[in-house]
Order: sequence, then structure tokens, then C-alpha cells
Amino acid sequence: MFVGIVAFLLVTLTERSRRFRVLACASCAGAVALVALSRVYLDRHWLSDVIGGFTSAPRPADRHLAEPAAPPGRSGRDGAVRSSGARRAPTRDRAQMPQLVHHRTLAIGLQTILCMRIAHVAPLYERVPPRLYGGTERVVSHLVEEQVARGHEVTLFASGDSRTGAAIVAPVPRALRLDATASDQLAPHMIELSQVFDRAADFDIIHCHVDYLAFPFSRLVATPTVHTLHGRLDLPHTRGVMAHFDDVSMVSISDAQRRPVEDLPVAWAGTVYHGLPLETYPVGTGRGGYLAFLGRISPEKRPDLAIEAARRAGVPLRIAAKVDPVDRPYFEEEIEPLLNDPLVEYLGEIGDAEKAAFLGDALALLFPIDWPEPFGLVMIEALACGTPVIARRCGSVGEIIEPGHTGLIADTVEELASAARRIDRIDRAACRREAETRFSVERMADDYEAVYARLEAGAALA
Repeated sequence: MFVGIVAFLLVTLTERSRRFRVLACASCAGAVALVALSRVYLDRHWLSDVIGGFTSAPRPADRHLAEPAAPPGRSGRDGAVRSSGARRAPTRDRAQMPQLVHHRTLAIGLQTILCMRIAHVAPLYERVPPRLYGGTERVVSHLVEEQVARGHEVTLFASGDSRTGAAIVAPVPRALRLDATASDQLAPHMIELSQVFDRAADFDIIHCHVDYLAFPFSRLVATPTVHTLHGRLDLPHTRGVMAHFDDVSMVSISDAQRRPVEDLPVAWAGTVYHGLPLETYPVGTGRGGYLAFLGRISPEKRPDLAIEAARRAGVPLRIAAKVDPVDRPYFEEEIEPLLNDPLVEYLGEIGDAEKAAFLGDALALLFPIDWPEPFGLVMIEALACGTPVIARRCGSVGEIIEPGHTGLIADTVEELASAARRIDRIDRAACRREAETRFSVERMADDYEAVYARLEAGAALA
């Protein structure tokens, strides 16, 4: 019977349909249970060995799927090359060992069947993860690496300078923002989407992060496809696109992001908040005594309000932000003259290596936005460092920040200044706990696995 089950598994592992593989998994599990029960009376210790074979590998808490050991030649999360990952079995009679090995092999096979073949389609403007600024690409990196760690077979379509544990397909050798010869940034994305959807049958799920560029392609394949929308949805042309592609499965990154199109029949598969690998964000003390402004210099981010609020509060402000070419005139005409103040320090753009210390040493993150922010990754990065957030009441702010608990919400410049003077009342430990509870990469991956399952099952979408 064991030979028959193994043969069935080998056929199943080559089957492209994941639904078939899952059904086969259930059938095999039932067969194993039947064999085990039939042997209980003859040898109770044999049943213990079978159970031990299935449970010998540790299962991380609060995860939907076990994290398998890396196969031969691949490194695990800590960089060490591992073999099967099974604990040493207790001493047994040699006659029992082949049976136990058979069942452990079967357990590994069942786990392989349950893992998914996932394609992630990233924007090509920045590498994954970005060297400096780049929220979308950073979130894609966090999700991809977590899914790889869980044992999924992940393929990342991204620029060739990306760094990932997944298999990578690179339509361009380097990020478009860093390529002076990339005069047409749409053409490389067309090549990327063709590369993805030409191979649609190779994947169980295609997960796109390029806004609406992939909408038409996803209609042409049978593979379930979901689009996480990382940008704003309040622009006039966006409404027309969303209305036309009302059958395309989409994920919002906050409930606030949906509001501009809430009257349209959009096929929402869910809302999934971003998550962070919290071990890379140590908790800071705020001993720097300054307010932090982090991200991008642009009119909608309102660095001018941050400067004025800091001045009125009498608290130093440090600005770590990039200036895109399109925003260069705004920076030179509106912001640069305001930097000639002893309370204000402009640092330019910083990367991940400096970010945690910059946020952790700050009294608070100042987030005086003036647009419908879809999420605001920097807010949860601050919370992960134990740093409270002072923000204006726009977009997703009310979903991310709990006033009086993880930060303060204000509307006017004077209210922002008042909040800066009393921000030390916020418990930094509570900010970190909020990040651990709501904004971990594990929680984000769990939520996306639930979305994938609904799509594969053909569940009706809202």
C-alpha cells in the first residue's frame, strides 16, 4: 500500500492544478490514518512513531503553514545550510525504522503539495528591496521573503539588481530610476507582464503590484490573479479604469483607500495592511529629542507644515527625504528657503541602514500630509521603533494611529505644534506592541494566504 501511495504522490506533484493536489493530499492523509488505526491494536508504539514522524519538525506559532527546512544546497533564515530538519528519533528497533522513514517521507510530500506556486509582479522603477526610498518595492520584498521562508515556491518578476531568496525573472538589468538610458518606462513593464502571463499555467496565484497595468492581462488567463493597489484612487482617470475592470480581483491596503470608488462595483478580495519584519526594527528611546520627517519632499507630504509646527513648538526637526525630479522646483522654491533655521536640519535621502536609528531616536514622527494617503508605511515603521506619530487627519491615518495610544492626530499647524509639546505622554512600549499585533510581516502573509485561498475556491468577492 505504501508503494501505491508514493506513486500517487509522484503523479500528484507533477499535476499543475493545485486544487487537484489538495484533494490528493486529503486522500493520502485518509489512507495513512486508516493504516495507522489498523495497526494500533498490534503495536501501539508504531502509532507513536507515525505521529512523531508527522510532528518532528517544529511548527512556528501563529502561522498557517509550517516553515520547512531548506532543501539541500539552500540556506535557511539564519543562512545555515540544513538537511531534512527532523529531530533525531528516539532509539528504536531497526525493524521499525523503515516504516517510520516511509511515513516521514510521506509527510514531507504532503507538505510540498500544500505549498503554493506564487508569482509576484513588482514595479521596475526601484529594485526589490529598494536601496533607499520605495514603499511598494519594500512591501513586496517583505512579503516575498516571508512566503519563501514558509516553503512556498515564489517567482519574483522585478529588476535584475533586486535581492531575494525567490527565483527571479528580470525584464531589465537594473531599476529604471537609476538607468539614465530608460527614457520609456512603460515599455519594460509591457515586457514584464508578457513574461508573467505567458507562464500563467506555471503558477497557482499571480500577485500583481503594478496598479492597473496588469488588469487586461489577468482577464486572459485561467490562473487566479490578484492586484494589490498601492496608490491613490481619487484621480479622475482611475475611476474610469476601476469601473471598466469591475471583474478583476483587487486588494486594498486600507479601507480609506477604497472611499473614492466606494460607489463602484469593484471586486474587492480584501483589505490587507502592510507588515514589517519587526526583528529589523529595534525599539528606540527617543533620546535624540527631535521630530522626524521621513520620506519624500512633495506638496502633498507638506514638509512646510512640518517645519512651521516644529518652529512653533520649539522642538528640533530633522528631515530625511528624497526629492524626485518632478518635485525639484517645489523643493527649490518653497522648501529650501525654510531650511535656513537652527531648528531644522535636512539630511537628504537615507536607506534602511540608517532608518531604524533615525526613527528610534526621534521624539515622534511628524506626518502632516495633505492628501488621501493609501497607507503610509513610514507610520508603522515608526511604531515598530516605539516612536509615536503626530499626523493630520487624512487618508488612512485614522486606521493606523489610535489617538492617545500610539500617537496624536491634529488638523491645524497650531494643533500639530501642541501635539509635539505633549507627545512624551505616549508610551513607546505601547507603540511597539501595536506594531507587533497589527503590522508584522507574519500577519500580512497570513492575510494574503487567506485571500489566495478565497480566489482559488472561486468565492464571491465584495
